[in-house]
Amino acid sequence: MAVVSALVRRPLQRALDVLFTRLLPLRIAMTVRDAINQGMDEELERDEKVFLLGEEVAQYDGAYKVSRGLWKKYGDKRIIDTPISEMGFAGIAVGAAMAGLRPICEFMTFNFSMQAIDQVINSAAKTYYMSAGLQSVPIVFRGPNGASAGVAAQHSQCFAAWYGHCPGLKVVSPWNAEDAKGLIKSAIRDNNPVVMLENELMYGVAFEFPPEAQSKDFLIPIGKAKIERQGTHITVVAHSRPVGHCLEAATVLQQEGIECEVINLRTIRPMDVETIEASVMKTNHLVTVEGGWPQFGVGAEICARIMEGPAFNFLDAPAVRVTGADVPMPYAKILEDNSVPQVKDIIFAIKKTLNI
Repeated sequence: MAVVSALVRRPLQRALDVLFTRLLPLRIAMTVRDAINQGMDEELERDEKVFLLGEEVAQYDGAYKVSRGLWKKYGDKRIIDTPISEMGFAGIAVGAAMAGLRPICEFMTFNFSMQAIDQVINSAAKTYYMSAGLQSVPIVFRGPNGASAGVAAQHSQCFAAWYGHCPGLKVVSPWNAEDAKGLIKSAIRDNNPVVMLENELMYGVAFEFPPEAQSKDFLIPIGKAKIERQGTHITVVAHSRPVGHCLEAATVLQQEGIECEVINLRTIRPMDVETIEASVMKTNHLVTVEGGWPQFGVGAEICARIMEGPAFNFLDAPAVRVTGADVPMPYAKILEDNSVPQVKDIIFAIKKTLNI
């Protein structure tokens, strides 16, 4: 009788397993590159006013293959290869936004956006204010930002503080695939100019892509940070690639009984100061981490805002910044490694703050 019962149960259990597997949302892995591509594809499909332009974005599928397949799907009118003239095609994009379209303007690297900074700041960022709210400029400037590998001083700058300084712009900085898709879609739908600072070294990194992010309606609100890891001893705030370094440091320090709360900023401007303040008021310690230079940086702004706000009285030690070195990026690998924050630097700063 027991044998008969087992023979009945096993097929039934297998059938139930298959049924539940089909009912559960599929969890997949996706690279940051593919997440941005998917986000742009969905918005191009959703709104015919959206188009992409930049150097090599069409027939070559993008210098980093972020726009792979979009030219074949949408054609020359919506995926546009431009000459090597950032000032020229950024100006075309800003004019198109003023005329009612929704351009995505790709810079092959944000270092080249310096060629077009007059269009980004004077034409895009200031027009809504100067027109008394009559003329919006719904445009996205996107591309890789910050240090890559072996590309030296002229291709390695972080522009988070540069663009975060300017009223009229919104500035977002994704870390993982979920960030990338949700922020690019929100940026495209926003009626203000948005600068999206990606990271070349993260394009090929795959992350678990939650079921909700797979929806065409998935958005991440601009101006809202995310607590990636809960902790009680110290608050660690970062954006872009250094978020991963902070999580690695937190895992190491957990073995020593130190619980780090890691905050992924996601947005540089407007900055989610409330989330940082609430965390600092819980942990009583603060470390900021960024790849950019120290003077007038994102970490400096966070420290100033904490000092000026209610969380200052909760600090048990001075806040500490971990930043890139205050030098143009060297070409030699050993010097490059010592010019950008490493996990060991974050661990050292956390222990220094906690006086361990």
